[in-house]
Amino acid sequence: MKALIKQARITDPNSSFNGQITDIFIENGVISQIGKDLTVQADQVIDAKGVCLSPGWVDVFAHFGDPGYEYKESLESGSAAAAAGGFTDVFVIPNTQPVLQSKSNIEYIVSKAKALSVNIRPIGAITRGCEGKDLAEMYDMRASGAVAFSDGIHAVQSAGLLVKALQYVKAFNGVLIQLPDDKSINPHGLMHEGIISTQLGMAGKPALAEELVVNRDIELTRYAESQIHFTAVSTARSVDAIRNAKKEGPGISCSVTPYHLFFCDEDITTYDSNLKVNPPLRSKEDRAALISALQNGDIDCIATHHLPHEYDSKVLEFEYAKFGMIGLETAYGVLQTAVPEVKPEQWVQLLAIGPRAIFGLDPVTIEKGAVTSLTLFDPKEKWTVAEKDLRSRSKNTPFTGKELTGKVKGIFNKDAVILQ
Repeated sequence: MKALIKQARITDPNSSFNGQITDIFIENGVISQIGKDLTVQADQVIDAKGVCLSPGWVDVFAHFGDPGYEYKESLESGSAAAAAGGFTDVFVIPNTQPVLQSKSNIEYIVSKAKALSVNIRPIGAITRGCEGKDLAEMYDMRASGAVAFSDGIHAVQSAGLLVKALQYVKAFNGVLIQLPDDKSINPHGLMHEGIISTQLGMAGKPALAEELVVNRDIELTRYAESQIHFTAVSTARSVDAIRNAKKEGPGISCSVTPYHLFFCDEDITTYDSNLKVNPPLRSKEDRAALISALQNGDIDCIATHHLPHEYDSKVLEFEYAKFGMIGLETAYGVLQTAVPEVKPEQWVQLLAIGPRAIFGLDPVTIEKGAVTSLTLFDPKEKWTVAEKDLRSRSKNTPFTGKELTGKVKGIFNKDAVILQ
């Protein structure tokens, strides 16, 4: 495949071409030429005038349901949704059936994903069955292609077990991903505990349930001299704790979801079950703190927390609906709309450069001779989310019908060109 991208704005802080408007010629999955007014024979010519081109984006927490829950999302439909959202790489969580907890489970994902246009990178389970009782075979999974380790939507509750896992992954410089949630604190909470939950008469999940785990796991990581990544941090005090921990040394990182930057608990007064997520949407003050932390560089990367559910799991009373929303296809538009002050280079740091550095992936930059892994996006284009346009097998999103600013135009990955 030969593709010529015309007049793209290179948006890559690590590239010598950063900020330049130029042409890029891609040949057999490699950037063959970069320069102005290139005249070459190409199978496809893409007019990218006024559009940004960056290293391919990485999502560090998504659920593709395969094996066992393909009716929610398959690797194929998840890959299509990821490409539509500008992601060339996606980390998939282990909460499948069976759980991704062994060498053969990881090899299944790696093998099946080879034929897809997006790099699907499995996250191995920390504990068997993601049950928080016994450690899984992390060393074997790492050798088979596991990019990191997590119990996914289930936080590891035992401090003793988590510290053993932290010590174990040091042997191969591995990273644990923890969704911070103390399940012993009001496990039946439906939303953030506060004035709004009281007004609505809903059981609340206090911020304390998250903050206790964040503070505990920072101490455990320091003790083990290992690495942990907190995903979907949602409170001001969590961010403060992580910021202070980073000052003491490496090993601590965090991500935030697009929807925690866009919504707060006040939006749940509509009883839209698509807003039922975990960690829950927090207060306006917490959302403001997350936005400030992102702008100040305290947030290391973005995690979509793409959690697809079929119709019957979401279209029912708020109390009985499953937690989670899809997020790959709307991620950039939501981010750009929620925090329009952020420059394209900073989004590229959060979406492409940061996650690769945290999890030890090979860096990607826009230079001659580099392997192609690119995302094309327009920070200014406005668009309206329509259910008929969603590639995901599930449609559980609160953004249907909303106008967003910031549109992905396509990806270039694995010698494939996928344009929107």
